[in-house]
Amino acid sequence: MASANLNKLIDMAAPYWAAEAEVIATYFASPQRTRESDRAWLAVQCYKEFWGTSMDNINKGLFLGPVESLLAAFPKIDQGEDRHEILDVLEGLWAEFAHYVAFADAFDAMALPGEPKMSPSMVREHLKANPGRVEDDQLTAMRVEHKNKYGTIGMRALRFTEGGYCTLFSEGMKLKNKPRADFEKADIAIANSCSRVYDDEFGHMLKGVTGLDEDNLTDADWKLLFDLSKMQLQGRILMRNAQFGHPVGQARLDEMRAGKCKPLPFDYEKAKLAA
Repeated sequence: MASANLNKLIDMAAPYWAAEAEVIATYFASPQRTRESDRAWLAVQCYKEFWGTSMDNINKGLFLGPVESLLAAFPKIDQGEDRHEILDVLEGLWAEFAHYVAFADAFDAMALPGEPKMSPSMVREHLKANPGRVEDDQLTAMRVEHKNKYGTIGMRALRFTEGGYCTLFSEGMKLKNKPRADFEKADIAIANSCSRVYDDEFGHMLKGVTGLDEDNLTDADWKLLFDLSKMQLQGRILMRNAQFGHPVGQARLDEMRAGKCKPLPFDYEKAKLAA
Protein backbone atom coordinates (compact mmCIF):
# COMPACT_ATOMS: atom_id res chain seq x y z
CA MET A 1 0.00 0.00 0.00
CA ALA A 2 1.17 3.52 -0.75
CA SER A 3 1.06 5.77 2.30
CA ALA A 4 -1.29 8.73 2.55
CA ASN A 5 1.70 11.06 2.17
CA LEU A 6 2.91 9.34 -0.98
CA ASN A 7 -0.59 9.41 -2.47
CA LYS A 8 -0.80 13.12 -1.69
CA LEU A 9 2.55 13.73 -3.40
CA ILE A 10 1.47 11.79 -6.51
CA ASP A 11 -1.85 13.64 -6.62
CA MET A 12 0.00 16.96 -6.44
CA ALA A 13 2.32 15.96 -9.29
CA ALA A 14 -0.32 14.53 -11.64
CA PRO A 15 -1.57 17.89 -13.11
CA TYR A 16 2.04 18.97 -13.74
CA TRP A 17 2.82 15.68 -15.48
CA ALA A 18 -0.27 16.31 -17.62
CA ALA A 19 0.95 19.82 -18.40
CA GLU A 20 4.31 18.55 -19.61
CA ALA A 21 2.55 15.99 -21.80
CA GLU A 22 0.30 18.71 -23.21
CA VAL A 23 3.27 20.86 -24.18
CA ILE A 24 4.81 17.99 -26.14
CA ALA A 25 1.54 16.91 -27.78
CA THR A 26 0.81 20.53 -28.76
CA TYR A 27 4.17 20.76 -30.51
CA PHE A 28 3.73 17.49 -32.41
CA ALA A 29 0.32 18.66 -33.72
CA SER A 30 1.42 22.24 -34.44
CA PRO A 31 1.34 23.64 -38.00
CA GLN A 32 4.57 25.47 -37.10
CA ARG A 33 6.43 22.20 -36.69
CA THR A 34 9.20 21.63 -39.26
CA ARG A 35 12.03 19.20 -39.90
CA GLU A 36 14.38 21.87 -38.57
CA SER A 37 12.38 22.33 -35.37
CA ASP A 38 12.39 18.56 -34.85
CA ARG A 39 16.17 18.50 -35.21
CA ALA A 40 16.41 21.46 -32.81
CA TRP A 41 14.50 19.79 -29.95
CA LEU A 42 16.29 16.49 -30.56
CA ALA A 43 19.63 18.30 -30.32
CA VAL A 44 18.58 19.77 -26.96
CA GLN A 45 17.56 16.30 -25.78
CA CYS A 46 20.90 14.85 -26.88
CA TYR A 47 22.63 17.63 -24.97
CA LYS A 48 20.55 16.83 -21.87
CA GLU A 49 21.31 13.11 -22.11
CA PHE A 50 25.06 13.54 -22.58
CA TRP A 51 26.05 16.84 -20.97
CA GLY A 52 23.20 17.48 -18.58
CA THR A 53 23.57 14.35 -16.46
CA SER A 54 25.97 15.70 -13.83
CA MET A 55 24.34 17.74 -11.10
CA ASP A 56 27.66 18.99 -9.71
CA ASN A 57 29.56 19.99 -12.82
CA ILE A 58 27.74 19.98 -16.12
CA ASN A 59 31.04 20.14 -18.02
CA LYS A 60 31.94 16.63 -16.89
CA GLY A 61 29.29 15.15 -19.12
CA LEU A 62 27.96 11.63 -19.03
CA PHE A 63 31.13 9.61 -18.45
CA LEU A 64 33.65 11.48 -16.34
CA GLY A 65 31.77 11.72 -13.04
CA PRO A 66 30.71 8.04 -12.90
CA VAL A 67 34.12 6.86 -14.14
CA GLU A 68 35.89 8.87 -11.43
CA SER A 69 33.64 7.36 -8.75
CA LEU A 70 34.18 3.85 -10.13
CA LEU A 71 37.95 4.28 -10.17
CA ALA A 72 37.89 5.46 -6.57
CA ALA A 73 35.60 2.60 -5.52
CA PHE A 74 37.40 -0.19 -7.41
CA PRO A 75 39.87 -1.22 -4.66
CA LYS A 76 37.15 -1.03 -2.00
CA ILE A 77 34.40 -3.15 -3.55
CA ASP A 78 32.85 -5.26 -0.76
CA GLN A 79 35.36 -3.67 1.62
CA GLY A 80 33.61 -0.39 2.26
CA GLU A 81 31.87 -0.02 -1.11
CA ASP A 82 28.62 -1.93 -1.62
CA ARG A 83 28.71 -4.05 -4.80
CA HIS A 84 25.06 -3.25 -5.46
CA GLU A 85 25.75 0.48 -5.47
CA ILE A 86 28.59 -0.06 -7.94
CA LEU A 87 26.20 -2.04 -10.13
CA ASP A 88 23.69 0.82 -10.00
CA VAL A 89 26.37 3.23 -11.26
CA LEU A 90 27.32 0.89 -14.11
CA GLU A 91 23.71 0.25 -15.10
CA GLY A 92 22.95 3.97 -14.96
CA LEU A 93 25.93 4.79 -17.16
CA TRP A 94 24.86 2.23 -19.76
CA ALA A 95 21.24 3.42 -19.71
CA GLU A 96 22.06 7.13 -20.04
CA PHE A 97 24.39 6.52 -22.99
CA ALA A 98 21.77 4.28 -24.60
CA HIS A 99 19.31 7.18 -24.32
CA TYR A 100 21.77 9.55 -25.99
CA VAL A 101 22.25 7.00 -28.79
CA ALA A 102 18.47 6.67 -29.30
CA PHE A 103 17.88 10.39 -29.76
CA ALA A 104 21.09 10.87 -31.76
CA ASP A 105 19.84 8.20 -34.16
CA ALA A 106 16.55 10.10 -34.64
CA PHE A 107 18.48 13.35 -35.21
CA ASP A 108 20.67 11.72 -37.85
CA ALA A 109 17.67 10.06 -39.53
CA MET A 110 16.37 13.55 -40.39
CA ALA A 111 19.64 14.90 -41.78
CA LEU A 112 19.86 16.10 -45.36
CA PRO A 113 23.01 15.43 -47.40
CA GLY A 114 25.83 17.59 -46.10
CA GLU A 115 24.19 18.37 -42.74
CA PRO A 116 26.22 17.49 -39.64
CA LYS A 117 25.58 14.23 -37.85
CA MET A 118 25.14 14.19 -34.09
CA SER A 119 28.17 14.08 -31.81
CA PRO A 120 28.61 15.12 -28.17
CA SER A 121 31.18 17.78 -29.08
CA MET A 122 29.03 19.20 -31.89
CA VAL A 123 25.89 19.48 -29.80
CA ARG A 124 27.80 21.01 -26.89
CA GLU A 125 29.28 23.77 -29.03
CA HIS A 126 26.06 24.32 -30.97
CA LEU A 127 23.91 24.71 -27.88
CA LYS A 128 26.17 26.87 -25.74
CA ALA A 129 24.14 29.96 -26.51
CA ASN A 130 20.90 28.27 -27.60
CA PRO A 131 17.91 30.16 -26.14
CA GLY A 132 16.02 26.87 -25.87
CA ARG A 133 18.37 25.89 -23.06
CA VAL A 134 17.92 28.92 -20.79
CA GLU A 135 14.99 27.36 -18.93
CA ASP A 136 16.81 24.04 -18.79
CA ASP A 137 19.79 25.74 -17.14
CA GLN A 138 17.44 27.47 -14.70
CA LEU A 139 15.79 24.16 -13.79
CA THR A 140 19.18 22.52 -13.30
CA ALA A 141 20.31 25.40 -11.07
CA MET A 142 17.15 25.02 -8.97
CA ARG A 143 17.67 21.27 -8.60
CA VAL A 144 21.32 21.75 -7.61
CA GLU A 145 20.30 24.37 -5.04
CA HIS A 146 17.67 22.06 -3.57
CA LYS A 147 20.14 19.19 -3.35
CA ASN A 148 22.85 21.31 -1.75
CA LYS A 149 20.58 23.24 0.62
CA TYR A 150 18.21 20.49 1.72
CA GLY A 151 20.45 17.42 1.53
CA THR A 152 18.63 14.11 1.51
CA ILE A 153 15.17 15.61 1.01
CA GLY A 154 16.45 17.75 -1.83
CA MET A 155 17.87 14.66 -3.49
CA ARG A 156 14.60 12.78 -3.02
CA ALA A 157 12.71 15.64 -4.68
CA LEU A 158 15.17 15.52 -7.56
CA ARG A 159 14.61 11.80 -8.04
CA PHE A 160 10.83 12.11 -7.71
CA THR A 161 10.53 14.79 -10.40
CA GLU A 162 13.18 13.45 -12.77
CA GLY A 163 11.78 12.59 -16.17
CA GLY A 164 8.36 14.17 -15.55
CA TYR A 165 6.64 10.77 -15.39
CA CYS A 166 8.26 9.87 -18.76
CA THR A 167 5.86 12.14 -20.65
CA LEU A 168 8.34 12.94 -23.44
CA PHE A 169 8.78 9.25 -24.16
CA SER A 170 5.13 8.26 -23.83
CA GLU A 171 3.98 11.13 -26.07
CA GLY A 172 6.72 10.37 -28.58
CA MET A 173 5.74 6.71 -28.71
CA LYS A 174 2.18 7.67 -29.69
CA LEU A 175 3.45 9.10 -32.98
CA LYS A 176 3.93 5.61 -34.41
CA ASN A 177 0.23 4.79 -34.07
CA LYS A 178 -0.93 7.81 -36.09
CA PRO A 179 1.96 9.56 -37.85
CA ARG A 180 1.26 12.84 -39.60
CA ALA A 181 1.28 12.49 -43.39
CA ASP A 182 3.79 15.33 -43.67
CA PHE A 183 6.00 13.93 -40.90
CA GLU A 184 5.68 10.17 -41.29
CA LYS A 185 9.43 9.45 -41.46
CA ALA A 186 10.19 11.79 -38.57
CA ASP A 187 7.31 10.49 -36.44
CA ILE A 188 8.44 6.89 -36.85
CA ALA A 189 12.06 7.78 -36.05
CA ILE A 190 11.02 9.72 -32.93
CA ALA A 191 8.60 7.00 -31.81
CA ASN A 192 11.27 4.32 -32.20
CA SER A 193 13.76 6.35 -30.16
CA CYS A 194 11.22 7.03 -27.41
CA SER A 195 10.27 3.35 -27.31
CA ARG A 196 13.93 2.41 -26.77
CA VAL A 197 14.11 4.75 -23.78
CA TYR A 198 10.68 4.43 -22.16
CA ASP A 199 11.02 1.20 -20.18
CA ASP A 200 14.40 2.23 -18.74
CA GLU A 201 13.08 5.63 -17.75
CA PHE A 202 9.84 4.29 -16.29
CA GLY A 203 11.75 1.88 -14.08
CA HIS A 204 14.16 4.63 -13.07
CA MET A 205 11.26 6.95 -12.31
CA LEU A 206 9.56 4.32 -10.15
CA LYS A 207 12.64 4.09 -7.93
CA GLY A 208 12.20 7.76 -7.16
CA VAL A 209 8.52 7.26 -6.29
CA THR A 210 7.98 3.89 -4.66
CA GLY A 211 11.10 4.06 -2.52
CA LEU A 212 9.86 7.11 -0.62
CA ASP A 213 7.68 5.05 1.71
CA GLU A 214 10.74 3.07 2.79
CA ASP A 215 12.60 6.15 4.01
CA ASN A 216 10.72 6.79 7.28
CA LEU A 217 10.19 10.47 6.51
CA THR A 218 8.74 12.76 9.15
CA ASP A 219 5.73 14.97 8.50
CA ALA A 220 8.12 17.92 8.14
CA ASP A 221 10.18 15.94 5.62
CA TRP A 222 7.09 15.17 3.56
CA LYS A 223 6.02 18.84 3.55
CA LEU A 224 9.45 19.95 2.38
CA LEU A 225 9.51 17.19 -0.25
CA PHE A 226 6.07 18.31 -1.44
CA ASP A 227 7.14 21.96 -1.75
CA LEU A 228 10.45 21.26 -3.50
CA SER A 229 8.86 18.79 -5.91
CA LYS A 230 6.14 21.28 -6.85
CA MET A 231 8.71 23.95 -7.69
CA GLN A 232 10.72 21.52 -9.80
CA LEU A 233 7.65 20.25 -11.64
CA GLN A 234 6.62 23.82 -12.46
CA GLY A 235 10.14 24.44 -13.75
CA ARG A 236 9.92 21.35 -15.94
CA ILE A 237 6.92 22.81 -17.78
CA LEU A 238 8.91 25.92 -18.72
CA MET A 239 11.88 23.75 -19.71
CA ARG A 240 9.82 21.55 -22.04
CA ASN A 241 8.00 24.52 -23.59
CA ALA A 242 11.34 26.15 -24.40
CA GLN A 243 12.84 22.92 -25.71
CA PHE A 244 9.99 22.56 -28.20
CA GLY A 245 10.06 26.16 -29.41
CA HIS A 246 7.31 27.58 -27.14
CA PRO A 247 4.27 25.87 -28.70
CA VAL A 248 2.12 26.85 -25.69
CA GLY A 249 1.21 30.50 -25.20
CA GLN A 250 1.73 32.41 -21.97
CA ALA A 251 -1.90 32.36 -20.80
CA ARG A 252 -2.15 28.57 -21.02
CA LEU A 253 1.36 28.23 -19.61
CA ASP A 254 0.29 30.18 -16.52
CA GLU A 255 -2.68 27.84 -16.08
CA MET A 256 -0.41 24.82 -16.39
CA ARG A 257 2.00 26.12 -13.77
CA ALA A 258 -0.96 26.78 -11.49
CA GLY A 259 -1.85 23.08 -11.67
CA LYS A 260 -4.99 23.59 -13.79
CA CYS A 261 -4.61 20.55 -16.02
CA LYS A 262 -6.63 17.38 -15.82
CA PRO A 263 -4.36 15.08 -13.77
CA LEU A 264 -2.41 12.41 -15.60
CA PRO A 265 -3.33 9.12 -13.87
CA PHE A 266 -0.49 7.37 -12.08
CA ASP A 267 -0.18 3.69 -13.02
CA TYR A 268 -0.39 2.12 -9.57
CA GLU A 269 -0.65 -1.37 -11.06
CA LYS A 270 2.57 -1.02 -13.03
CA ALA A 271 4.22 0.48 -9.95
CA LYS A 272 2.98 -2.51 -7.93
CA LEU A 273 1.33 -0.15 -5.46
CA ALA A 274 -2.20 0.17 -4.15
CA ALA A 275 -3.52 3.69 -3.76
